[in-house]
Amino acid sequence: MSSLRGCLAFVLWLVNLLFWVIPIMILSPIKLLPIKIIQRICSSLLVFFASSWIRVNGVIEHFIHPVKIHVHNADIELSEKEWYMVIANHQSWVDILILQRVLNKKIPFLKFFLKKELIFVPFLGMAWWALDFPFMRRYSTAQLKKNPKLRGKDIEVTRKACAKFKSSPVSVMNFVEGTRLTTEKHSKQKSPFKHLLKPKAGGLAFALSALGEHIQKIVDVAIYYPGQTPSFWQYLCGEVKDVHVHIRVADIDDKMRGDYQKDRAFKIGFQQHLNDVWVEKDAILKTMAQSHKADTDKTAL
Repeated sequence: MSSLRGCLAFVLWLVNLLFWVIPIMILSPIKLLPIKIIQRICSSLLVFFASSWIRVNGVIEHFIHPVKIHVHNADIELSEKEWYMVIANHQSWVDILILQRVLNKKIPFLKFFLKKELIFVPFLGMAWWALDFPFMRRYSTAQLKKNPKLRGKDIEVTRKACAKFKSSPVSVMNFVEGTRLTTEKHSKQKSPFKHLLKPKAGGLAFALSALGEHIQKIVDVAIYYPGQTPSFWQYLCGEVKDVHVHIRVADIDDKMRGDYQKDRAFKIGFQQHLNDVWVEKDAILKTMAQSHKADTDKTAL
């Protein structure tokens, strides 16, 4: 039955995706017109379509594979009129679905930094562009050594891509660990954290530099799955019954803004600050795990 439920959910999600992608594809060429009012109207409609896609996914989930999401700090003040950088621990592709469901219509539509090459992905590339997802270009250490003139170009290109965010509020998502948590990766890293991989400060510093002064707040999310971390298929099949989400909001102060590549003092300070955030996040995840275990033991009795 769980596999049948998963197949039905997948088909419904696919139909929902196609339903909303079609109008996005139709509006994308119109947005190319160099008329600001048309561009603004198109952008608003595109975000409405994308948010509606998320809401319908939630309806499908409610009836086919219901998941109870326990949001800690649910009364925290958020607004669709603010600019946010969203950071979270990363364990599964399900994380994105949980973040979309919890934060949709509470903050501006979530957008991700994407590699510049992804703009050529059929259909999706144009949809991401139309939705103003920032495309970034990163140069490797070898490329920078070979051509020092490229240093700083990646930040400048990304900053230009994010210039459109000045006109309307936005939320930009960043998985600071850079990859999904697994036992093997945790062991290989010799991570000092029980529930997390080491945070990669460079990516976040780069994003904050590219986005400039417009983003003033960080939404820090900790996601905990009781039991084992689910795969996307397990999620569709209804094997995930509970998810715990803890949300914190903090101001982005001056110590988080600077030249990460050239200013060594800033780099060290930024790394330490992010490590402190990760220590707190690890403690939060530990508390949620202990709380869930206590509730399970109480139920068993």
